[in-house]
Amino acid sequence: MADDTSKNANEPSVSKDFIRQKVDADLASGKYDGVVTRFPPEPNGYLHIGHTKAIALSFGLAKEYGGVTHLRFDDTNPLTEDTSYVESIEEDIRWLGYDWGDRLHYTSDYFEQLYDWAVKLIEKGVAYVCHLSDEEIREYRGTVKEAGVDSPYRDRSVEENLADFAKMRDGGYKDGEVTLRAKIDMSNANMKMRDPLMYRVRHAHHHNTGDKWCIYPMYDWAHGQSDAIEGITHSLCTLEFENNNELYRWFLEQLEVPTPPEQTEFARLGMTYTVMSKRKLLELVEKGLVGGWDDPRLPTISGLRRRGYTPTAIKTLIERTGIAKANSTVDMGMLEWAIREDLNYIAPRKMAVLHPLKVTITNYPEGQSEELEAINNPERAEDGTRMVPFSGELYLEREDFMEDPPRKFFRLAPGREVRLRYAFFITCNEAVKDDNGEVIELKCTYDPATRGGDAPDGRKVKATLHWVSANHAVDMEVRNYDRLFNVENPLEAQYKDDWLQTLNPDSLEVLTGVKGEPSLAEMKAGDNCQFERKGYFCMDQDSKPGAPVFNRTVTLRDSWAKIQKKGGKK
Repeated sequence: MADDTSKNANEPSVSKDFIRQKVDADLASGKYDGVVTRFPPEPNGYLHIGHTKAIALSFGLAKEYGGVTHLRFDDTNPLTEDTSYVESIEEDIRWLGYDWGDRLHYTSDYFEQLYDWAVKLIEKGVAYVCHLSDEEIREYRGTVKEAGVDSPYRDRSVEENLADFAKMRDGGYKDGEVTLRAKIDMSNANMKMRDPLMYRVRHAHHHNTGDKWCIYPMYDWAHGQSDAIEGITHSLCTLEFENNNELYRWFLEQLEVPTPPEQTEFARLGMTYTVMSKRKLLELVEKGLVGGWDDPRLPTISGLRRRGYTPTAIKTLIERTGIAKANSTVDMGMLEWAIREDLNYIAPRKMAVLHPLKVTITNYPEGQSEELEAINNPERAEDGTRMVPFSGELYLEREDFMEDPPRKFFRLAPGREVRLRYAFFITCNEAVKDDNGEVIELKCTYDPATRGGDAPDGRKVKATLHWVSANHAVDMEVRNYDRLFNVENPLEAQYKDDWLQTLNPDSLEVLTGVKGEPSLAEMKAGDNCQFERKGYFCMDQDSKPGAPVFNRTVTLRDSWAKIQKKGGKK
């Protein structure tokens, strides 16, 4: 092992999580001479934020101990898998900052070896071909309180089972007609050990092997054996596979695999106000309740990326939640806090008016414009400044003006003076209304001596407003995304009959006619910025030259915390 790996193995493990303590012990005892992990996604959907914990742990742990990580696609069900999922998974992992090098594998690459090993178990008398239907197998399995019943096909001869298994491979049976099962113990307290299925018949085209196979291995049979083939040392998975561990070890013992890998379970990453089930996510997509797997409201990595979340924010969340042995649910606010923290430091500031109200500066020279210096990011002096155009016609936020303001409203009102960010003091003199009495324009004057936003005579104002020059504004679309569900756990018992009733009807607000400063048109899809006073936004892939589209990543403050504190719903 490399020196840095040995150093890690000998360091005190007091502050380490239980997985790293186990790795330290394995290396110190000589059980393994290195660390090889794997991430084994099924290519039947898009990765979501729950997967990021397993990705970060598997790749991060191996790197920490000088080892390597394999990316292996668990492609054992041709009915649900597709190459588009393979491509999206690879893209997501790379975006998170991890690389598997030349260690890309498919479980289907091992189908021949898995078949030969299955034959070996039949010859050993611990596997048999069962002709019970799926329904009969469930009925014979028993319950957690009652032992199962042996299949009537359990004690057939090795020769009969070998012939039947060969017939399965050769296409002699229809889908669901027969299965290959391990012969273990139908009275075992662990239901997974009650003669589990190893193979089922599927006459379907496979994305990697084509039409070569019509039988496909089950996860529990393929998983541990694939780990063994690849020389995996530490097979890390979430707690829902805890009951599978006994079966994982049983198969490896029956095959007498030297230095077998070990499966270790850890708590998954759960999150409020969303769902992590691939089946539920697929339902949202297929019913058109979201715009696709990369809809910015979904917890998919592609959706989070499109919304403007960063790998740094996601990794920060994982680090702060830690590695535990008991499942828990993380509040969505923790992820939102992490992205605010990251974007506050890296995101350039821009000015955009979401609900424009026209302002005419009556004493500004007609036809004149000028450029004013604006700070790109107050958190990073090295990011410098930019120039923004100013003219006699501007746009302000409609909510920044009130004709008859309450006592604590300090923004623009008749006769009141405010500061325009990076620009001048202006005073409102008149509110122009349409025939319905709605304010459609403000007539204001400016003080040229306050250029840059400060008054030479030292007078103060209580509000600073963002703005955009009307003659230079970029027309934009803004999509204000919010949480997809109105309740913390849409799948809890009280909603089980209609979990879709918990969808937040206000999870997307589309704003057209938004006015932005000219530099916003120069951004590229995926670029982040802060709209001053409004929140963090990301340019969407739907943007076109001269017609940018921005997705709201997150508001500047956690408005949901206030809502929940008051006991209301958003």
